[in-house]
Amino acid sequence: MTTNHRKSVLFLCTGNSARSQLAQALLTHRAGEFFEVSSAGTKPETVDPRALKVLDDLAIDTSTLYAKSFSELDGQHFDTVITLCDDAQAQCREYKKTFQQLAWHLPDPKSRHQEHAFAKTLQEIDDLISLFLAAELPQLNTTDDHESAIDLEPTVFYKCLTDDIRLKALMLTHYHGELCVCELMAALDEDSQPKLSRNLAVLKKADIITGRKHGQWVFYRINPQLPQWAKTVIAQTTRHNLALISDSIHSLKSMTDRPSKNKFCG
Repeated sequence: MTTNHRKSVLFLCTGNSARSQLAQALLTHRAGEFFEVSSAGTKPETVDPRALKVLDDLAIDTSTLYAKSFSELDGQHFDTVITLCDDAQAQCREYKKTFQQLAWHLPDPKSRHQEHAFAKTLQEIDDLISLFLAAELPQLNTTDDHESAIDLEPTVFYKCLTDDIRLKALMLTHYHGELCVCELMAALDEDSQPKLSRNLAVLKKADIITGRKHGQWVFYRINPQLPQWAKTVIAQTTRHNLALISDSIHSLKSMTDRPSKNKFCG
């Protein structure tokens, strides 16, 4: 699907060497038929090769990326201007020739002292672009996934995550795909089956998990009809907080006489 009336988007950063280049490439890759995307810097530098690498690793085109000065775009109109650092926001707080200006404050991957810093920044930009596209192109959000999703109130969902047992049970269920009560008891070192069952009942009543009964066992999994935003919250929480359930994962690996799913699956 293409359109002759693409909206223009400008990503602004200080050096135009990493964050704004990642954002330009990613938005072009995901929705180039709807948006004409540019990037620039208030003090442009050379594009960081590590930014190009994480894009190349995902087969995202980098052939048109180069660092350019914001002054080159002086007087040009953009439908949306998005700043990606505090310096750019301070210098371009009110870009006059735009319909809307957004501020996505992201740490510079060059100064993030952690492994895979550029990949992490790219993921954070991808999350923000998903929100941007959902707001700008609501017609693209009428997929089968949305049509089949249950109607889940955010307040209900987040209240269910406030209990330590429920949160860890969700994370473990997401990690393993499916677990029964006895497995969760072993993983969470919980002696009271009624206590655990009550918490699972809260999640089940909210339609966050579903259960299937086979023989004497009930296996629980994340409800496949959860809206995508809720699935993403559970997935991201698990991915970035594995230390919270690392002991539980180890306990489950050491559990003897685990119920056989194959025995019950038809």
